[in-house]
Amino acid sequence: MDVLEAIRTRRSYGRVRQEPVPRETIEAILEAANWAPSHHGTEPWRFRVMTGDGRGVLAKAYGDIAALGAPEAERDAARAKAEAKAYRAPVVIAVSALPSDAPKVVRGEELAAAHAAVQNLLLAAHALGLAAIWRTGEPMYHPLMKQALGLQETEELVGLIYLGKPEGTLPEGKRRPAAEKTVWLA
Repeated sequence: MDVLEAIRTRRSYGRVRQEPVPRETIEAILEAANWAPSHHGTEPWRFRVMTGDGRGVLAKAYGDIAALGAPEAERDAARAKAEAKAYRAPVVIAVSALPSDAPKVVRGEELAAAHAAVQNLLLAAHALGLAAIWRTGEPMYHPLMKQALGLQETEELVGLIYLGKPEGTLPEGKRRPAAEKTVWLA
């Protein structure tokens, strides 16, 4: 699959089979992510790959966060429902940005570089026949999530990428033409 086809046909798709993804495939996807552009060559992206029982770290964080906001009588149910989110795919990759403290480095550019790494990761997963979805949401930004994943003080989580072999056919995408969103300055 060439890159233009991968860009046009990739879709966020979270319905995946629970069969394991070979480690070599995950490593190839991470290597593609590692080639994202990075201002000043800082390579701020970091990856935490959770498979099998390793997803329990994410489940516990989801559960702990959900329990904090639930009435006491509903805590167990809220915890169980939240913990299940960690097991929606056989592989979950937490992608974070660890901004450089070098002079002239802009934090926003470091986050943008980590986002570019996520896009590379998603395209590589698609090209290798996997479905993936980039998830965020309030629990991802909670201090308990940062603690559970072992992020450094200045490190910021930018996405939880769920991936696996698709269950079904990916939907077709729809986009308005780029011309509708483009201004040419000549």
